[in-house]
Amino acid sequence: MGAMAQLGFLGLGIMGYPMAQHLLMAGHSVALWSHTAGKAQKLAAESGGAASACHSPKEVAAKSEVVFLCVGDTAMSEQVTFGPGGLIEGAKRGSVIVDCSTVAPSYVRRTAKILQEKGVNFLDAPVTGSKAGAEGGTLTFMVGGDSSVYEKVKPFMENMGKQIYHCGGVGLGSHAKLSQNLLLCNLLQAFNECIILATKAGVDPHLMVDILQNSAARTGMVAAKAPAVFKRDFSTNFSVRWMHKDIGLMLETGNELNVPLPLTSLTQQVFRATIAKGHGDDDICSTIKLLEEIAGVQIGTPSEDSSKKL
Repeated sequence: MGAMAQLGFLGLGIMGYPMAQHLLMAGHSVALWSHTAGKAQKLAAESGGAASACHSPKEVAAKSEVVFLCVGDTAMSEQVTFGPGGLIEGAKRGSVIVDCSTVAPSYVRRTAKILQEKGVNFLDAPVTGSKAGAEGGTLTFMVGGDSSVYEKVKPFMENMGKQIYHCGGVGLGSHAKLSQNLLLCNLLQAFNECIILATKAGVDPHLMVDILQNSAARTGMVAAKAPAVFKRDFSTNFSVRWMHKDIGLMLETGNELNVPLPLTSLTQQVFRATIAKGHGDDDICSTIKLLEEIAGVQIGTPSEDSSKKL
């Protein structure tokens, strides 16, 4: 892996910024572009000359053998890839574009076709692991695309993540990611209902979580989110807005493949109501507030209050 590569990275948000940092720490030079130009300039300034801030995705593509992008949704991905000054205008034959965003599988397949006509390779490689995984370099990548292209790009993914799964042809990385998020959002909603029912009945919520985590209902989701809810800490690791977008893609895909997703449809409405209440940019665990309000019960107290009680 020692070989230095000329890479590109588009999108320097909660996930993208630390992902690009890991590529730089691995010794690669990285051409950067972000919708918020200041972020690319900041990272370039911190990189000691290894990174350069570019004016457009086109400029990033022209400088890079492999370009990673991590943006919010399908429309943003399409904009930076095919819009004015987009990647397609600068991408060299034989280069690879790796889309780490969670986007529609139908879009991914269409994109791969258009880029292939220009001699440009494409992988869909959405990631899971939230903010902590991006910062720790422990993300999981689910990759769709040609296996020889995958093998070429895999060492760079290993700079940013721990588990790299090749799921099959183009689009299958995105299908795997949406399916994983489907379980995640429904588990979260199930936890919200469980903990509020128990607490309203008079069971101590900390005790309830302890019982859950020592039972067949044990889940990493509860381990990750319960402590934040108890502290009333809704700072964003994965926002309600982006998960709501992903749920829309799950239902769209279910529609295309004729798979009913009844639980997921209900969970979508909870997420939408949470956005309507003004919590769209908070962490997904803030979905609990909706049911708390309806049930007239609150789980946990802000951390400064709990320190007073001790």
